[in-house]
Amino acid sequence: MHGVVHLRLDPVKTDASVAVLPIPDPLVTILRAHRKRQLQERFAAGSSWRETGLVFTTAEGGFLEPRNANRIFHNLCRKANVPQLRVHDLRHSCATLLFTMGVPPATVQRILRHSSITVTTGTYVEVIEAVQRDALDSMSTLFAHKGDDSGRPLSSKLSSNGSE
Repeated sequence: MHGVVHLRLDPVKTDASVAVLPIPDPLVTILRAHRKRQLQERFAAGSSWRETGLVFTTAEGGFLEPRNANRIFHNLCRKANVPQLRVHDLRHSCATLLFTMGVPPATVQRILRHSSITVTTGTYVEVIEAVQRDALDSMSTLFAHKGDDSGRPLSSKLSSNGSE
């Protein structure tokens, strides 16, 4: 027989870890609906409700077992027909999406709550380099071969159309 496991909340690693994080508007709507359901669960649980102050709880307000949260997440991945990920992988997905959207590394660092920009850029160096390559590749249209003035230097092309 396995021993009883007790879940507990530990203090955060640093004082800087305590922060209010901005979230996208669609997530606010989802969380408000979740809160409404949770209040209904609280009412239904009556005196057996455990007040933990957590956003995600059991139907009686208790801690969610990590393995149950993982199981729920894996079922959602399967239903959405997306690759199986760990919950923590969503953090990396978020960073990758932010970088590909052109969000500056310092902003990604603040969103992820990394202790330094070096952690952010070191962790996502391959993503940052891929975004840079794509940005440079998109400039190829500036150097496209355009017939009659292809032999003229770029500086004369700029000065002749007043774009300098």
